[in-house]
Amino acid sequence: MNIVVIALLVLGVTGLTAAILLFVTAQKFKVEEDPRIDEVAEVLPGANCGGCGFAGCRALAEACVKADSLDGLLCPVGGSETMAKVAGILGMESVAAEPMVAVVRCNGTCEARPKTSEFNGSRSCQIMHSCYVGETACPFGCLGCGDCVAACQFGALSMNPETGLPEVDEEKCTSCGKCVKACPRQLIELRKKGPKSRRIVVLCRNKDKGAVTRKACLNGCIGCGKCQKECNFEAITVENNLAYIDFNKCRLCRKCEAACPTGAIHAINFPPRKVEEPKQEEANV
Repeated sequence: MNIVVIALLVLGVTGLTAAILLFVTAQKFKVEEDPRIDEVAEVLPGANCGGCGFAGCRALAEACVKADSLDGLLCPVGGSETMAKVAGILGMESVAAEPMVAVVRCNGTCEARPKTSEFNGSRSCQIMHSCYVGETACPFGCLGCGDCVAACQFGALSMNPETGLPEVDEEKCTSCGKCVKACPRQLIELRKKGPKSRRIVVLCRNKDKGAVTRKACLNGCIGCGKCQKECNFEAITVENNLAYIDFNKCRLCRKCEAACPTGAIHAINFPPRKVEEPKQEEANV
């Protein structure tokens, strides 16, 4: 018999034997997967952003199927509507979660925080942060290279050329958290949107003493504590020369905003304050 034919037969038999062994092994060690995982994965948006805390949408689907309740499980992109569909598939109660939004905690505009140097390297916040203090005198402020903008896959962030700071489009923000991870100075925070999308935030992360902060940025928090004294709800704490507002305790009274001497506290999406007109003195009769 031709040696080529013998070689082909040997290879064919070897391949067939290996295929049979692999099939038997696969059947023996096969892990049965709950078919509901595919159903849940289909209703998820498929963004795979990781904002839910899992590796991707399928990982979240597996976690939902294995969980006893959906409490603590949320798809930030799909929101409550998507989680209601998931709950319907699994026969569970849908847990309504308060919508979150990204907030950039820096108000060091170009006017309030002028440049003290020029960075000639690659325009990356991560690289600049690892090299030195940055182009301004504030070692805690926004570096302005737009790493957060590049990280957002929903187009919710953009750089304002006038202020040099990133701005968040609340309508597009899904609170996935990608921008939070991208910022090397931890300036971006996910906060509750609040009623009518209103919230009060300290837009500063500078932990230097007041005089040092003031020299670096006119809009920085100087840790004076006036806001804390004005708050009747214990929502404000001052640690390491920096004030912070707990959105779970804040009642949106805006007293802290009025008390802040540097304008570091911002009331977002509130109507403008009414200016009381001075009362005219009644004419003497």
